[in-house]
Amino acid sequence: MSITLLTRDGCAACVAARADLTRICGEFSVEYDVVDVDAAANAGDPELRAEYGDRLPVVLLDGQEHSYWEVDEPRLRADLGAQRG
Repeated sequence: MSITLLTRDGCAACVAARADLTRICGEFSVEYDVVDVDAAANAGDPELRAEYGDRLPVVLLDGQEHSYWEVDEPRLRADLGAQRG
């Protein structure tokens, strides 16, 4: 299972989502990646910013959109718990 948080520098909601993910993923001993969509676009990969840039932060679970604007904690906990099972 892979979890990715798509963010942007200066995004207060992104900071809150990162704190939520750190707490939740820590409880499940799961790592997650953080990708700044603007940095990715400047490095030659504009696709993430084009797709998700207007609704950040976005949580991707196994490459699929799981939640946006905030972490859907009940849903993420259920999905992480199902992966343990």
